[in-house]
Amino acid sequence: MRRLPPLNALRMFEASARKSSFAAAAEELSVTASAVSHQIKTLEEYLGVALFSRSKRKVELTPSGEQYLMSVKHALDEIEMATHRLATNQETNVVQISVAPNFLTRWLMPRMSRFRELYPDVELQINASMGLLDFNRSSTDMAVYYGNGEWDDIEVHFLQKVMLVPVCSPKLLDGQSPLEVPEDLRHHTLIYVSKRKWEWENWLQLADAEFITPRDSLQLSSGQLATAAAQENLGVALADPTLTSREISSGDLVVPFNIPLDTHRAFYLVYQKHRPLTSGMKAFKEWLMTEMQATDAYEVEHAPLLGKSAKKT
Repeated sequence: MRRLPPLNALRMFEASARKSSFAAAAEELSVTASAVSHQIKTLEEYLGVALFSRSKRKVELTPSGEQYLMSVKHALDEIEMATHRLATNQETNVVQISVAPNFLTRWLMPRMSRFRELYPDVELQINASMGLLDFNRSSTDMAVYYGNGEWDDIEVHFLQKVMLVPVCSPKLLDGQSPLEVPEDLRHHTLIYVSKRKWEWENWLQLADAEFITPRDSLQLSSGQLATAAAQENLGVALADPTLTSREISSGDLVVPFNIPLDTHRAFYLVYQKHRPLTSGMKAFKEWLMTEMQATDAYEVEHAPLLGKSAKKT
């Protein structure tokens, strides 16, 4: 018969050591700090050694605790991985996906019929979210992130850079203040994403028009809302031409100046590190990468059709 301490006590020990706090470990594990303290004391009595030295503000591992932590962490990691492998049916065709909202509504949803035609047996369960996930504690299988690609402990696959160009309703061009050169933007309302006001500043600098003062400005909370406002003739917004390709192709939006701003951000497909992919996950990953490459090729080929380059030389 194995002589093993309670698993719950080991979990609390590992969390307390990682957080250097019984209170922080309790918050992570959704228990009280006194429960954590009691479990640690029970574990120490079981082992016959002190694992922590305690002070008013924090707890620190003793040399014995540090040595024990290495083995406990390794054992818990192995249990977690084995449990996940067993619980994950490699042949399942149900895939839970978390997607950045703008990418979901403007790129993924318009192409979903193509995926369903190719993989009718794969069920995608999609959630719109901008937040980062803890895949160890989430039922989500895969996600599409927007950012710089620098995230720890996950598999990261580049999808596409985010480039921004001005977009507006064609009605705006028929008004009293045409958009012939970037400086003409001073006569129009500029639509900002409230947390990314630097985008317009950088674009105007790129277009050699950084000193203009717009007639008015409108701030919205997301790129999706900013693009919708531009489509409603409320002003000029910055948008990724890939995400707005349908509106540009249909003529609902126009690109007055084909001067793309590199945001140094991109969309990435991510999932848990070292996770074996199910058949459904493999299908979605292969389709998404292939579809994105096809989109890139189309945009490069048809880039001159998006608008005129009006940058001064």
